[in-house]
Amino acid sequence: QVQLVESGGGLVQAGGSLRLSCAASRTIFSINAIGWYRQAPGKQRELVARISSGGSTNYVDSAKGRFTITRDNAKNTVYLQMNSLKPEETAVYYCNAVPVWGNYWGQGTQVTVSS
Repeated sequence: QVQLVESGGGLVQAGGSLRLSCAASRTIFSINAIGWYRQAPGKQRELVARISSGGSTNYVDSAKGRFTITRDNAKNTVYLQMNSLKPEETAVYYCNAVPVWGNYWGQGTQVTVSS
């Protein structure tokens, strides 16, 4: 089992930055896919960024060039640096880990971008 705890959300003005953290309860070294998703009110949850155990990353098109996902295996933590935030990116951001034995979600952290 893996417990994930997100932090770092908050209120920021358009154009501002936030760094989200996802702390895992166990080593993430062997977890191949760890990602950040977001869900806005009335919308489906969507993938924002994902990182593999080897460091390969992929992003939703709207986040490319502005968001960066990284992982620190020593700290069992994955980060999402978000720059130049837009009001339409207001959502609850969730961390997701997919080891070979399961699929785990954190409780989410609210990100609100004011115009």
